Amino acid sequence: QVQLVDSGGGLVQAGGSLRLVCVASGLTFTDYTMAWFRQAPGKERDFVAAISQYDSIRYADSVKGRFSMSRDNSKNTVYLQMNSLSPNDTAVYYCAAAKLKPIIPTPATYDYWGQGTQVTVSS
Repeated sequence: QVQLVDSGGGLVQAGGSLRLVCVASGLTFTDYTMAWFRQAPGKERDFVAAISQYDSIRYADSVKGRFSMSRDNSKNTVYLQMNSLSPNDTAVYYCAAAKLKPIIPTPATYDYWGQGTQVTVSS
């Protein structure tokens, strides 16, 4: 059974930092493109960042230069380091996995999802 467990969210002041963590189990991790999406109340789920099984990385324009994604294949884990946070970054952040696919920034591409972790940035 595939499981993605997101963690690391919380409440932070504007300008602060958080690191999100997603641990995967029940899959061959190196076969998967891993991604982060976020969803604010009343809005669609938006692409944030993704890293392919070949370690290529793509970021949404809104987070470029502030967020950094990485993966540790030995731990079946991906990370999202978020710096210079602003209230606009407030959302539930979801980890997602897509098997043997390139990076495609649409939610429908992804096969598995984490439960989400809340990030709240106060002004």
